[in-house]
Amino acid sequence: MDFPLLTLIVFLPLLGAAAVALLGNARASAGRAVAAVVAAVDLGLVAWLTARFDVAAGMQFTEIAEWVPQAGITYHLAVDGMSLAMVALSALLTLLAIVASWKTDRNPALWFSMLLLLEVGMNGVFLAMDFVLFYVFWELVLVPMYFLIATWGGPRRQYAAVKFFLYTLFGSVFMLVGIIALYLQTGTFGILEMAGAGLDPSFQWWVFAAFFLGFAVKVPVFPLHTWLPDAHVEAPTAASVLLAGVLLKMGSYGFLRISLPILPDAAAEWSTFIAALAAVSIVYGAAVAFAQTDMKKLVAYSSVSHMGFVMLGIASMTPEGLNGAVAVMFSHGVVTGMLFFLVGMVYDRTHTRMIAEVSGLSSKVPVAAGLMAFASFASLGLPGLSGFVGEFLSLVGAWGSEIPAGWVIVSAVGVLLAAAYMLWLVQRVVLGTPSDAVARIDDLGAREIAVLVPLVALTLIVGVYWDSLLRFTDPAVRAILVTMGGA
Repeated sequence: MDFPLLTLIVFLPLLGAAAVALLGNARASAGRAVAAVVAAVDLGLVAWLTARFDVAAGMQFTEIAEWVPQAGITYHLAVDGMSLAMVALSALLTLLAIVASWKTDRNPALWFSMLLLLEVGMNGVFLAMDFVLFYVFWELVLVPMYFLIATWGGPRRQYAAVKFFLYTLFGSVFMLVGIIALYLQTGTFGILEMAGAGLDPSFQWWVFAAFFLGFAVKVPVFPLHTWLPDAHVEAPTAASVLLAGVLLKMGSYGFLRISLPILPDAAAEWSTFIAALAAVSIVYGAAVAFAQTDMKKLVAYSSVSHMGFVMLGIASMTPEGLNGAVAVMFSHGVVTGMLFFLVGMVYDRTHTRMIAEVSGLSSKVPVAAGLMAFASFASLGLPGLSGFVGEFLSLVGAWGSEIPAGWVIVSAVGVLLAAAYMLWLVQRVVLGTPSDAVARIDDLGAREIAVLVPLVALTLIVGVYWDSLLRFTDPAVRAILVTMGGA
């Protein structure tokens, strides 16, 4: 039997979570160290996986074992370039979230256990190739994120946590209906086995609708996005980073891994509708972000806009569009994670997130100000930084597809709006005379800079050397299109 590398990547954080919980709050320092070491080892395993990954081999490192043979349910893990990019994002952001929240002193054992348990669910979703296994990991993610928001969040944390839980559970119920319908039609829970099964188009349409509700809530797509701003505003910084950086990608990953290859006829029928929602999400998210007075809310609504580009790329069903969608997913995780970290670091010092009360960072804390400006430029899609790659490819793919040109043009307006609200943020927060709240603060420390450096490096590497990411994702998205009967 080959070394079960994928199993180790998924379940090592579970062992770490159990160890941290057993150490308890009385030995919090040891618990923190265990959490960091486990997350670092998991990231190292993902790096080893990446080094051994053959970009030309498609799905690989397959691990299959019987789980519930009476129902045909298997323990099936595998990875392709698209899954690899998402698992790498999950492992990196989890480690950075642990390091960033190192000084958490309020029930630290539960805090670090929840972060590691969250990583189990995230990694599992991106590697599971059996529908039941996929659904178990999908639901597992809800539990630690609920407790992270409800226990360590802001004043309205209970409301935000319940809203997040109910919205995503609502979508999950419809997804479960779709899974059962597919099983009854095909007799298997295998995600890869169902791809290209040639299902009846009218059956596909209804199942696509069920999956759409499950995935669109998680993306989130307008008008199913209303849980996101509340969850982000009330969540602690590390939870916001993982929520925006990884959890939102689970929805778009579901469209790419399940809806397109298994339900290709329905996907073609739904493409214009999805493109229209994507365009509305892009413009609406950007316009509402422009009106925010809270830095965290601004970043949260910008996520609605950026994820709209992901959906536009998916709706195009072209190689450029799908590569663009995955590139936006990866870049958004890196850049928005950086923005949430910076907002949290500024809040820890000033105790406010109000834009009007945080000005003149460049005069007082030049390192934080420079990184805030860098992350803002990356978020608005400046060429040379990672944000540009995915949005450019998504627009190119959509323009060359059967999506009505009007929706592509409306989406392009979102690029201008993103530049407007991000430059407005830089002008108000980074430049100008230091406000009273900023006048007394110190610049970032070594631990905080260490958290941000990997994200800065990835933003530059992907932005300048596109092939560093696309060489992994392109074979995966072309395999999806071949399964759909396309190029």
